[in-house]
Amino acid sequence: MATFAELTAVTPAPGGFTADIDPTWSVGRKVHGGALLAVTASAARAAHLAGGGEPAMEPVVISAEYLGAPDPGTVELRTDVRKSGRTTSVVNVEAVQGDRVYVQATVTLARRDTDELLAEPGPLHDLPPQPPADALAWDPEHPAAKIFKVGRVAEVHYDASTLPVLTGETGPAETRGWVRLRQEPTTPLFALLATDISLPVVANLGKVGWAPTLTLTATVRREPAPGWLRFRAAAPIVGERWFEEDHQLVDEAGHVVATSRQLAMVPAQNP
Repeated sequence: MATFAELTAVTPAPGGFTADIDPTWSVGRKVHGGALLAVTASAARAAHLAGGGEPAMEPVVISAEYLGAPDPGTVELRTDVRKSGRTTSVVNVEAVQGDRVYVQATVTLARRDTDELLAEPGPLHDLPPQPPADALAWDPEHPAAKIFKVGRVAEVHYDASTLPVLTGETGPAETRGWVRLRQEPTTPLFALLATDISLPVVANLGKVGWAPTLTLTATVRREPAPGWLRFRAAAPIVGERWFEEDHQLVDEAGHVVATSRQLAMVPAQNP
């Protein structure tokens, strides 16, 4: 089960649903945080529909607490429909493996935006809709792909000027680039995964390593246009122990599709 459609397919089970997460959707030995968001949102929508909720409603906001990092394999998704309304519905979801809760999330479902009353130029307005020839492509055959396995199913290209860490230099805590699935269409659930697609931006400050996410809140505003999603990840504040990282995703039509903010730990440095 390596495709994105299979990742987000949930099976009814007592108390909710189950999902089978292939090792492809992992970083190192643990499931990718964005993949967990997409699976959790899928379970919330399934619970919403099973309870007779309005079919036109989709996950628009998810606020997740990461209590741990599960392994690839079967994950139990315990769902509780807290509100079923005509404008919004709210579903609580717990991702469980064994006897441990790894993620607890609240998912708000509503009708997504289809137009904009105001759209000021953002930090991605000068980035071309598709990666240029000099973009830095994440090579699925590179040794690093053994850690970031998601790159086998998703194409990720970086604006090389935003990755000074690759040349042993430092720079702003910001990355920009492009992402899409290799063989599947761009969907709102994939946009949700992509709100956690960048390598931790503190790497540009010389803080390279695992940066565990504690909390992440993401919003999927609208259906993405087909094709690439441009992303920008930036940390407005970096402390000694914690940093906040913001993602923004813009589709090929120039619309802001999704945004997120997470609180993560600065990677521990070896003495």
